[in-house]
Amino acid sequence: MADFIFLANIAHYKGLLAAETDAPKIAALRKLLAEEEAKLAEWRKKKSGPKASE
Repeated sequence: MADFIFLANIAHYKGLLAAETDAPKIAALRKLLAEEEAKLAEWRKKKSGPKASE
């Protein structure tokens, strides 16, 4: 479920970036996009982390 939310947010930010022309807003959207992509990567890393303790 979290994967879906991260991917939906990423798609949303990319859509906003495609239409935005204001430089400060573009910078803010790029930052939000990068943060969301990092969250997704971290989530996937945790989800598929080492299972040596099992």
